[in-house]
Amino acid sequence: MNRNYLRTKKLLKTLCLYLFAGSTLSACAQEHKKNEALLANASTIIRSAVLLNNQQNSIPLTSLEKKNIASVNLGFNYQNVVDSLLNKYAKITSFSADSYKEASTLNDLEDDLKYFNTILVSITDQDASNPRYLNFINLLSRNKQVVISLFGDGNSLRSFDNTTVPILWTAQKDVGAAAIAPQMIFGGIPLNNKLSFTYSGKYTTGSGYSTTATRLKYTLPEDAGVNADDLSEINSIAAEAINARATPGLVVMVAKDGKVIFNKAYGKHTYDSTALPDKTSDIFDLASVTKITATTPAVMRLYEQNKLKLDTNIGAYIPKARTTGMNPIQVREVMLHQAGFIPYIPFHDFIKPTDHSTDSSAIFPTKVADGYYVRKDYFKDVMWPKMLNAPIKTRGSYVYSDISMYVMKDIVERISGEPLNKYVAENFYEPLGMQTAGFLPRNRFSKDQIVPTENDSYFRKTLLIGYVHDQGAALAGGVSGHAGLFASSNDMAIMYQMLLNRGTYGGVQYFKPEIVDMFTAKQSNVSRRGLGFDRWDPDLSKHYPSELASPQTYGHTGYTGTCVWVDPSRGLVYVFLSNRVNPGVTETLSRLKIRGRIQDVINKAIDKSKN
Repeated sequence: MNRNYLRTKKLLKTLCLYLFAGSTLSACAQEHKKNEALLANASTIIRSAVLLNNQQNSIPLTSLEKKNIASVNLGFNYQNVVDSLLNKYAKITSFSADSYKEASTLNDLEDDLKYFNTILVSITDQDASNPRYLNFINLLSRNKQVVISLFGDGNSLRSFDNTTVPILWTAQKDVGAAAIAPQMIFGGIPLNNKLSFTYSGKYTTGSGYSTTATRLKYTLPEDAGVNADDLSEINSIAAEAINARATPGLVVMVAKDGKVIFNKAYGKHTYDSTALPDKTSDIFDLASVTKITATTPAVMRLYEQNKLKLDTNIGAYIPKARTTGMNPIQVREVMLHQAGFIPYIPFHDFIKPTDHSTDSSAIFPTKVADGYYVRKDYFKDVMWPKMLNAPIKTRGSYVYSDISMYVMKDIVERISGEPLNKYVAENFYEPLGMQTAGFLPRNRFSKDQIVPTENDSYFRKTLLIGYVHDQGAALAGGVSGHAGLFASSNDMAIMYQMLLNRGTYGGVQYFKPEIVDMFTAKQSNVSRRGLGFDRWDPDLSKHYPSELASPQTYGHTGYTGTCVWVDPSRGLVYVFLSNRVNPGVTETLSRLKIRGRIQDVINKAIDKSKN
């Protein structure tokens, strides 16, 4: 009994400290006093950590799109925590020396690392003098970027007198240090400390390099001045949503002042009792959040490069539009939903039996769902002409239309010379370190990682897992300007923290501040909209997007039950992901105002912290 008690106590301590990884385990996080004690311990670690050998400014790591990163454990007990944190910043492949312990050298491990150009090594003081490990590090550093995380007694630094690779040293070698060191390597936590003691001829008193915070930090609410107890109502609202069958599961993520202070998953992938539980790393169909996470950033980049003009007409960019009613409409009108396009065309209603097949072939190459392939050029022959020739009825008025982002996708692709999915991956997702964000997730991830949407009994006659819910986007091949993007909560937080930072993240400027300000600000005389972005509604009776949202708030909602809202006045990024269309479409999530109520719990907690 005593042994079980001690094991349980140790596990609870580990789970609480895991919160520095922004884990889903909020039971500990909602005890304010415990959090303050945990933060005091974290502060001690942060104040004593020292970065050495950083002459080349290798730390924080940059150019993530060019890095293939491996994490190598040379005997650290909390490597699972290290790797959990590392994977929040970039895709990491984990290796352990224990797997090679039968060999006298680590040549086989070195061989297994041949395709990696960046190696993050974790080692403790008790193994720092191990010649097998030191030889391995020295050999690796000849042609790869190596970073050492050294945990324990500073005297162990002597073993690295002959190395020039960056060393992040912390005197502690507990789970807290394991959660903090990776964040320092990636710029989630800045470094400003110097050695207070001379450990060797190389590592002398006063040695140490400073860095600045450039990426998200994963921490507790109290670290951003928020009382965790004030966020507890999120749990009850989430439970209400699930019990009311508004959605089988959901994920909520909150970042305040560049710090992720809440990230929790609730419920399951479906209502089936055997369904997988939702995880914070799960990938969701973002639906119309695609508009501001893919298409609009591409427009912003091309506008900033002076390749795209907002006051130029559609026909100047799209040849087939020149003989249609679209020709004179300006790009600006399209981005504001004032082009006069009809809201929606039910493309799936026009499908004929000869248009699709259950098997893939040269004639039916476009996969719409499992067992459903549409004929070649269906978009070009059927969908695109219907959009180009649709009546223009309400030009100058605000009428929300998906056609707008079909049009903008085509313009982006013509100017950039690349498909939209490739363009946004290369220009944003990969350099930002976003690992899940992208179109066509089934090409990259297992079904278990992707949250299902509708059990489509009308069109595709299957449960949709990793195939876009929107019928038009599906028939277009899964890549569209208005829908088709999938992502996890962490990737969404990264993208929108970059926008909250007014264009900068990870030491890279993606947009000039004035570009972000312009697109996210109110730009219409007839609606609340920005350019591409939705915004706070000045009609206070609508309480949109929530009752307490500030006038600065911008973001978007998605039909599948998603939203992201950025509130610069509060330093807030709020991400809500769900699959409210499973097993079928229901309006309960909106009727119960689940998204807005959770947003206001967060708003109240932040506002209370200011008083």
